[in-house]
Amino acid sequence: QVQLVESGGGLVQAGGSLRLSCSASGRTFTNYAMGWFRQAPGKEREFVATISRFGNNISYEDSVKGRFTISRDNAKNTVYLQMTSLKPEDTAVYFCAARYSGPAHFSDTFDYWGHGTQVTVSS
Repeated sequence: QVQLVESGGGLVQAGGSLRLSCSASGRTFTNYAMGWFRQAPGKEREFVATISRFGNNISYEDSVKGRFTISRDNAKNTVYLQMTSLKPEDTAVYFCAARYSGPAHFSDTFDYWGHGTQVTVSS
């Protein structure tokens, strides 16, 4: 089992920034690619970003490219999502997820999930 705990969400004005963190425990962190997903009220969970086990392969959903940065610190068993130039449409619960082996965009291919952290962007 891998336990994931997200933190860093909150309320921010449009144009502002937040950094989300996801701390992992339970298994060898470097065995897992990591991803960030989000779910807005009334919408399906959607892919945001993913990073490979050692950070050399990263991809983003188109609407966050150039604004969000995913990174990981394997010494701290933590993955981050730096979010800048936030927009009201970024409002959602943000989840981190772990996937054994390589990164992916599809939520149903991830093995472990955190409980999420709320991000609210006011206009």
